[in-house]
Amino acid sequence: MSLLEVRHLKKIYTTRFGGNQIQALSDVNFTVEAGEYVAIMGESGSGKTTLLNILASLDKPTSGEIYLGGRSMTSIPDREMCAFRRKNLGFVFQDFNLLDTFSLQDNIFLPLVLSRVKHQEMERRLPAIAKKLAIDNILEKYPYEVSGGQKQRVAVARALITRPSLILADEPTGALDSKAAGRLLELFEQINAEGQTVLMVTHSTRAASHAGRVLFIKDGEVYHQLYRGGMSNDEMYQRISDSLTVLSTGGMDVE
Repeated sequence: MSLLEVRHLKKIYTTRFGGNQIQALSDVNFTVEAGEYVAIMGESGSGKTTLLNILASLDKPTSGEIYLGGRSMTSIPDREMCAFRRKNLGFVFQDFNLLDTFSLQDNIFLPLVLSRVKHQEMERRLPAIAKKLAIDNILEKYPYEVSGGQKQRVAVARALITRPSLILADEPTGALDSKAAGRLLELFEQINAEGQTVLMVTHSTRAASHAGRVLFIKDGEVYHQLYRGGMSNDEMYQRISDSLTVLSTGGMDVE
């Protein structure tokens, strides 16, 4: 069974006074296996951000089904959704979403606090993650005292510490310089190699080239997908670039 199944997902937004409807997603279908690293790409307005918001249960589809670990996310009552989200999903955002009034350690602990995990268990989980992400020497600092790359690694630690089934990353390298972005992408590869399933929305060809599979969204549907196979990151980068060119010109990459 696939870890994540998306079936015939549709999302239609109605304008404030109900005069117009905007179809953001028309018929999205795909699966993600446990342990995969999948990137989602598409032009601005293609629906990829809407798709991520629905997968994150921050928005609801107009129709269609999403299954995570065999459970229908679209049928979970609102009163249970927050707990389900905290238990099963980890989030990494472009703008980090760290609280400046909390130390970095407390930012990492926040989802566990909300889940009422005992402090002893929090402290047990943190050292290995902090060491892996090279943030073990800055945990007492505050977000405004560290670099963008360090903030993003703290955000990754916050996502990992809940031991989620799936990490959702929204343009995770968008606010980083090229050096910090490269380090973060290497980190995602390492985390994935250790068994963590990652689904990333990105406009960056370089970021997507680190994934094992790339889904291309166009006009609210999965238009094409590209598997890494035995390709290097550089080869994957070139194939993604070629596919994006075909996508923008309206052709179909059939390879």
